[in-house]
Amino acid sequence: MRKLRQDILAHMQFPQAHWRQIRSTNGLERLNREIARRIDVVGIFPSRDSVIRLTGAVLMEQEDEWTTSRRYFSVGSMQPLGQELSAEATLSDTDNPARPQLPEAIA
Repeated sequence: MRKLRQDILAHMQFPQAHWRQIRSTNGLERLNREIARRIDVVGIFPSRDSVIRLTGAVLMEQEDEWTTSRRYFSVGSMQPLGQELSAEATLSDTDNPARPQLPEAIA
């Protein structure tokens, strides 16, 4: 666990409002269920290419939905992240006050 603490707590480098979405796999699980549901409707596919076409169509549909109508993160919630990234470009990791520090018990 100590070796992997940076990976486990990587979501803490994003704004706190994003933590719930980043650390959850709910969106991915929902997408996998939708793909499985569509595959179950068809039942038997004539070829491997037809499965790939159906799966690709579901993924393109999902991508369209996220880019045009639904946003996982609002534009306003992303602005602090953009400011933090520009601040990081000028400061080293140890000098960056915007970066959340790990709790002492974890560090």
